[in-house]
Amino acid sequence: MSQDKSSIASKIIGEKRYKLLELFFIQERTFFRLLALFLVVAAITYPYPQIAMWVGFSLAAYSAIANDSIQSIGTFIASNSDRKWWLLWLFIGGIFVVTVFYSWYYYGGDVSHERLLSKDSEGNLKFPEAENFKFLQLAAPIVLLLLTRLRMPVSTTFMLLSVFSANSKGILSVGQKSLIGYLIAFGVAMVVWFGLNFLIKRLLNGKMSSWWIVVQWLISGWLWSMWVMHDAANIAIFLPRSLSLTGFVVFAGVVFFGLGLLFYLRGDKIQSIVTEKSEVTDIRSASIIDFAYLIVLFVFKEMSNVPMSTTWVFIGLLGGRELAMRLSARVSNRQEAEGTMSLRTTILMVVKDLSYATIGLLVSITLAIAINDSLQQEILDWFN
Repeated sequence: MSQDKSSIASKIIGEKRYKLLELFFIQERTFFRLLALFLVVAAITYPYPQIAMWVGFSLAAYSAIANDSIQSIGTFIASNSDRKWWLLWLFIGGIFVVTVFYSWYYYGGDVSHERLLSKDSEGNLKFPEAENFKFLQLAAPIVLLLLTRLRMPVSTTFMLLSVFSANSKGILSVGQKSLIGYLIAFGVAMVVWFGLNFLIKRLLNGKMSSWWIVVQWLISGWLWSMWVMHDAANIAIFLPRSLSLTGFVVFAGVVFFGLGLLFYLRGDKIQSIVTEKSEVTDIRSASIIDFAYLIVLFVFKEMSNVPMSTTWVFIGLLGGRELAMRLSARVSNRQEAEGTMSLRTTILMVVKDLSYATIGLLVSITLAIAINDSLQQEILDWFN
């Protein structure tokens, strides 16, 4: 009798999952039609390098910024939801143009702040400029768009740079730096939100002073500029390492107007990764998160010009913060406020975010192996 009940329950659960999946595809049919169109365009244009590089760049520009909006401007969007979207866009878009113009002018046409000019021990570029494109290289940002739509905080650095890596050294160096970044960000968050919990609580208590708005906009602008220094490489990977003035104008213009669409959509689906966290809509709390993130990114920028996954740093920071807040409540024997997460739920959320980032890493490595003949040979040599 119990087995019959169990089979009936399993059947009901299976039917519900099927209906939810069917509903998802119905709601997102326009999005999937666009993905199909992008795949067709990629399949048609990849044999023509001069066209393919701009198609790949355009896809990467929106997919990378749409996914990574949760990091540098996610808390900014969440805590300024009452302000006009175009005001936020002009502020963030203007900082982007100034940041990449500085790199383009100072580094002789390179807009990646030398991230794409990093070399291995033999003096070869880890991510050389593509002379010819493969279909999967143009498909990589399309896959990223899909994962973003599924609200997965995957690493755009792994997803987009790995498919252009000359060999495994480039991927391994990015992976090593990103993992260290995750651990350090997690540790910094634990120290700040656990060790300095009393001070932070005092800052967040009472009515918010108007100067917090100025502080948040300054920190958000600085953080966004620092993020661009790290992740502009993910967008520019399809383009020549030295852009002409016309090339720079197209590059900056496409991203600038892509940011406008992102702000109009208020961060789109992936924004839920930020809004599900505690107190991120409070400008004071958002400013503290952004400042901690800014310091970590600044340290890694100065460390070396090897690209790194800012996504891994960000989820490490948020995960450490959430865990520290729950542990702090336990230690001080405070009654958790209604609607806040339990310690178990917090741990599961941290694991979920890390799992999604790992899925993105595995997908990007799979794409890189499928594209790169030298990686395939290295794997065969390793097995042999």
